[in-house]
Amino acid sequence: MIEHSPAATRVRFGLFEADLQTGELWKAGHKVKLQGQPFRVLATLVEHPGEVVTREQLQERLWGRDAAGDFDQSLGTAINKVREALGDSADNPRFVETLARRGYRFIAPVAVSRTVPAEDLLSAAASVATNPLLTGSLEPQPKATVADLRLTPRDALPVSVDPKPPRYRSYLGLAVAAVVLATIAAATGYLAGIGHPAAIPRIERLTHTGRIAPGVQLMESFPASVTDGLRIFTSVISGGRPILARVDVHTGEVQHFEMPSEISSPMLGDLSPDGGSLLLRSHLSPESEQPLWVVPTAGGSALRLSNIVAHDATWMLGGQAVLYAAGNELTIHQLRDGSSRQFATLPGRAFWLRWSPDGKLLRFTLLNPVDHTAALWQMDGDGRNARQILSNWTQASTVCCGNWTGDGKYFVFQANLAGNSDLWRIDGTSTSGPTRITNGPLSFVAPATSRNGHQIYFLGLETQSALLQFDPTRKAFVPEQEFLSDANRIEYSRDQQWVSWTDQSGRLWRARPDGSERIQVTPDSLDVFLAHWSPDGQQLALMARHPGKAWQLYIVAPAGGTPLLLTAENRNQADPSWSANGQQIVFGRITDIMGKEEGARALQIFDLMTGKVSAVPESDGLFSPRWSPDGKYIAAISLDQKRLMLLDLATGVWQMLADTSVADPVWSADSKSIIFHAAQADMQPIYRVAIADGKLEQIANLSNFADGETADYFFCGLTPAGRPIVRSRIGTGDVYSLNLDAKAADAR
Repeated sequence: MIEHSPAATRVRFGLFEADLQTGELWKAGHKVKLQGQPFRVLATLVEHPGEVVTREQLQERLWGRDAAGDFDQSLGTAINKVREALGDSADNPRFVETLARRGYRFIAPVAVSRTVPAEDLLSAAASVATNPLLTGSLEPQPKATVADLRLTPRDALPVSVDPKPPRYRSYLGLAVAAVVLATIAAATGYLAGIGHPAAIPRIERLTHTGRIAPGVQLMESFPASVTDGLRIFTSVISGGRPILARVDVHTGEVQHFEMPSEISSPMLGDLSPDGGSLLLRSHLSPESEQPLWVVPTAGGSALRLSNIVAHDATWMLGGQAVLYAAGNELTIHQLRDGSSRQFATLPGRAFWLRWSPDGKLLRFTLLNPVDHTAALWQMDGDGRNARQILSNWTQASTVCCGNWTGDGKYFVFQANLAGNSDLWRIDGTSTSGPTRITNGPLSFVAPATSRNGHQIYFLGLETQSALLQFDPTRKAFVPEQEFLSDANRIEYSRDQQWVSWTDQSGRLWRARPDGSERIQVTPDSLDVFLAHWSPDGQQLALMARHPGKAWQLYIVAPAGGTPLLLTAENRNQADPSWSANGQQIVFGRITDIMGKEEGARALQIFDLMTGKVSAVPESDGLFSPRWSPDGKYIAAISLDQKRLMLLDLATGVWQMLADTSVADPVWSADSKSIIFHAAQADMQPIYRVAIADGKLEQIANLSNFADGETADYFFCGLTPAGRPIVRSRIGTGDVYSLNLDAKAADAR
């Protein structure tokens, strides 16, 4: 037997690396706890990427044909442990896919750490199968075969993600024959399908913090990054909010960029042509249009651009003027004299404004605030002839956020296919023929192009989060029930017999509080933002939408069925909340950050008995209504999310209940208080405010999470005992790079 090094038995997928000899799993340089039997299941699956591994094969390989006991339960437990370690989901898998009544399939691309003889890999796999430390038994196990070790991806050729360090890299596509193995090893190719070796671009990870600010496109928050060739400027999460940082392109070191106190949670627009100044938007509030600032990259005083407010901006060529977007208008602002002139009017809201190197074309992302779709557009340098590009490319559901290389040879952008975002390119000023340059498993976004050559830098996003509830006795957040692990927004029925929740794919579920009788209430075709129980627990009111449509209000039975549309409008409706008798629903509109649209934004009441809609008096500028369980009050938030307001229905008088950052209010069961999240405040506190006297009590904040691992968190709801439930975001992603001069698989 040929002696091999430990590195020869390592395989990589996404941010993970598994050592098949030692039984260790690592993620981004940190060891992940995974017990012996689940690790052996994972090892077996990664030996067959893209292939179905049947339950019978797993039983024979890992437990033996004559395994005693409940094999199905043991396998199910092992698979759950694997998914937990990988941060994976059975409903929306990125690594392990379940095939009902058949088995499992590993769907992420897999790469071997370095080129090694096939005998070494067979030996390593055999050692895993027979290692008593991993099997928990001294009984001999079946030996691995060459067929067990095929590392062929299921679909398109993937881009393999290399951590940095180490510096070495070799890829080996394994087929069923040893002769093919030797040929591929000599060519250092990665085999896709039956046998077509191809060179692929090397992706390097530059940062290892896992704290890149990912943005939320639904909230008109597009992540961005720019580079001067030596540093990458982007946003990271610190203290629960985004701050600006610079990343060294050689070392990956991340340094926080000191900002003047007037600039809060900055959103990056562009880097000046001379590389000396950044164009930023200060987010002092969640409103879409924000003040524009110019900040020197070397540090120093910031310059506020007149009284301009905008949702995005870029430099004009030469750096003497700024092009900014506000509403549907593009305007040019001259820095020397402060004058402005209209440049163009668009059929939507423009983001990611980028000039071609010769200044002849402007490309941008156009967002429709009603149906929330994004597309790439361009116009001539004089502001005329605006038109959509790639409009016939039906594969992608969303196309956005592009940049030209410094010489104009390529235009690189991001596109969403089958729920995952990857980077693509088209040649120069071409408007067709996109070529894929990444292929997951991370979501790759926000490409920044170097000013010389064809090196690009971008964000690789992979959210790591956990659902927790606050334990007041320990003054700490502790794990929530496992069946709710994928939940986003959670609500218990008033009799506490049921719990409903939306998952991270926008589906609505319902179960008993112990997790039994779990069913999916809404179809996959309906994206549900939130749901609220009727007082009698017989119906759920939804804020939901179909793809490419506005948010609307629906009612559905907890047992499922076709959701009933309450009233159709060609604008967004939001936040349905029941009256105490269940005969009326109060609702509002969306905020600017979910799409600034035309029309008044006030609260309205839908009468379920008559079908009529009436206005709530004096509610202009308010949203997110919540009717109290006793029916006496309606609470709502100001559009700038800085005030919590309360309407006494007996007197018809509004009063301010809290004057601070406010999000996601929830009434206590006794109607005596409201719990809400001050998401924009320092340390992101959760407060309880008393209705009687307005007394504000802090329940928890970022300091109540263990080990300081939480970057930020989202308030999801209350337990039956009134304890806050939150989704703690531990990691978000990092900065990566690749060179476009390397050949990429053509995945047109």
